[in-house]
Amino acid sequence: MGFADQRFNVNLSILFTELPLLERPAAAAAAGFTAVELWWPWIDSPTPEQSELDALKSAIEDAGVQLTGLNFYAGQLPGPDRGALSIPGAESERFRANIDVAADFARSLGCTALNALYGNRVEGVDPAEQDRLALENLVLAARAADRIGAVLLVEALNKPESPRYPLVSAPAAIAVVDRVNEATGLGNAKFLMDLYHLSMNGEDLPQVIDAYAAKTGHVQIADNPGRGAPGTGSLPLEDLLDRLAKAGYDGWVGLEYKPGDDPSAQSFSWLPAGARAAR
Repeated sequence: MGFADQRFNVNLSILFTELPLLERPAAAAAAGFTAVELWWPWIDSPTPEQSELDALKSAIEDAGVQLTGLNFYAGQLPGPDRGALSIPGAESERFRANIDVAADFARSLGCTALNALYGNRVEGVDPAEQDRLALENLVLAARAADRIGAVLLVEALNKPESPRYPLVSAPAAIAVVDRVNEATGLGNAKFLMDLYHLSMNGEDLPQVIDAYAAKTGHVQIADNPGRGAPGTGSLPLEDLLDRLAKAGYDGWVGLEYKPGDDPSAQSFSWLPAGARAAR
């Protein structure tokens, strides 16, 4: 096994960002990839104009790539925010306004994975209140995802880079996944296993894989330290992905790493060109 046996997609919100948004799908295709994913591209608007949605849809279709993952509105990302759904007031309302917009856009492109970032703790707000709001909003998101035949992803981030984010371990994210599934009865909430974030938290990655592969709906990778391409750090990513496959995970692996100072197209030398197209 190895990298050549995985199904990779390129995250166009961290790779190819030297290009305008609408040029990134074609750039990923030119690099040999046939699948892409995105954070919510309109960080200031959970409900962009239909013309903006249509332009991005056309760019993805014209490039001949498949959209395999999309974030719900998550505030300023990259930036200070880590999601909106647990933030009382305007941000929660923005998340709710985005749910059907994001789901319908995903459906229009055959995308079947929607990621809902939990949001930071807010000073002066009871964490239990935030958790109640989060569950309400995640239930709404899970139902919207189910409507389009998609899974709802819940992601653990890392404490050093996201100190106010409450889901900074695999067990913490899994607990939210289980609560959402219990509340909806749909079973479509899944864990987003980002190996970079989990490694930054010092978790035992083989143990996490063995324990939670069955509840995992998507995987993302970057090397550590540095959040660069595989081979730029010390994570045994090839071995870890092999372990995931042996544990039964056969889904997408999102490339969510920083390309460094060179153009993004030059950051894929670790992956043979013939292994970049989805199989």
